[in-house]
Amino acid sequence: MRFGIAVAVGLAGALLCGTATAAERTVPQSEAALRYSFSPIVKRVSPAVVNVYASRVVQQRASPFMDDPFFRRFFGGEMNNAPRKRVQQSLGSGVIVDPSGIVVTNYHVIANADEVKVALSDKRELEAEVVLKDERMDLAVLRLKGGDGQYPIVSYADSDALEVGDLVLAIGDPFGVGQTVTSGIVSALARTQIGASDYQFFVQTDAAINPGNSGGALVDMDGKLVGINTAIYSRSGGSIGIGFAIPSNMVRVVVQSALKDGKLMLPWLGANLQQVTPEIADGLGIGRPRGALVTDVAANGPAAKAGLRSGDLVISVDGVEVDDPNGLNYRLATKGVDATVKLAYIRGGKTVAAELALIAAPETTPRDRRTIDGVSPFSGATVVNLSPAVIEELGYAGKRDNGVLIQSVESGSPAEGVGFRAGDIIVESNGVKIASTKDLADVAAQRASRYRLVIERGGRLIRTQVGR
Repeated sequence: MRFGIAVAVGLAGALLCGTATAAERTVPQSEAALRYSFSPIVKRVSPAVVNVYASRVVQQRASPFMDDPFFRRFFGGEMNNAPRKRVQQSLGSGVIVDPSGIVVTNYHVIANADEVKVALSDKRELEAEVVLKDERMDLAVLRLKGGDGQYPIVSYADSDALEVGDLVLAIGDPFGVGQTVTSGIVSALARTQIGASDYQFFVQTDAAINPGNSGGALVDMDGKLVGINTAIYSRSGGSIGIGFAIPSNMVRVVVQSALKDGKLMLPWLGANLQQVTPEIADGLGIGRPRGALVTDVAANGPAAKAGLRSGDLVISVDGVEVDDPNGLNYRLATKGVDATVKLAYIRGGKTVAAELALIAAPETTPRDRRTIDGVSPFSGATVVNLSPAVIEELGYAGKRDNGVLIQSVESGSPAEGVGFRAGDIIVESNGVKIASTKDLADVAAQRASRYRLVIERGGRLIRTQVGR
């Protein structure tokens, strides 16, 4: 167990104060040592943990039955079928990390919100503006408005220093019942198969985390932030002792980007990676699955300039071992753009060292974002031109490096009706190659009774036909 600053421990309620080190980790040695309280930590940290209320206005038709002529005759046309406005609300938690009023929460707490409000522990309720939000990270950074500018904060800890078995506290607002504290231990580190964000690298804890805890603080025994509570594994919707938090080292990178220019710039490797299976490990002669296998390298990208080739197995970044592609991406992301890291990789059975210069993915082709309208199967699809920057931002997993990518599909639109999905690449329509969003807009403007389409989905070409 790690005993940190202001943890009340044993012997007649005396406080043992000191800075935790690896050498001080020990199990309780007496009954007195078991009689401790987390209250000093909670008193210091809880004022910086807030509730986040997000709301957005949606339009909803009052009665879908009025689309049916029978019901219109039956009710004499008296039913009002005009769209009605309805407010959707979501509730989560957040953590103040800068005294000027900078709050970190989860992206999914405030996604698509028209208005965001934050309730402080002293009962004040303030409006907040969204400074940065990033779905890939499932993180958002807010700035409080109208306050005094001197807010309590939670300082960052080095999440890489965490060890399995360390005590942690989760603080948030589960189910909207009010601020709640739960305790537990670090159950596992570097969890990468959770599916809660694109940059998967989570701290797992058995401290109870429930709906509403999203965006709350996971703190260590020094009262420092080691993670932002993000997800739970549950069949019932409640906590069963398996919760996940985004490590504080990643949170720090996102906040720094928000304060710098409001845009998150992540390092670009310029290579596609593959998980190493037991079969691949046997073929490589490495004994066990580990590392990230390079499958493709972009010309003139950072990986190519570092000397990486297809078939290389990256096993460490700056001396820290990586187990899979998500682990490698996390290590690079926490280093930040403009840094240089040392890679170790295996080629031909030998370990090779290389230096990798980290840069942001370039937008080699302007994205020219367009939402297609009119009468065509593409109507309602928002599309962009492909470039390394777009590929990184939208998480495109295929191998194509040019073309038109569907960024989103409007609900109820013709594009959704024919089966288009976000992430699809439109390659061809009626024999015309689609090389840009302008090409697609031109094709959509030419009405046709039949569309022979070629799209790429998940690296596979699909040929289909829409219309007569």
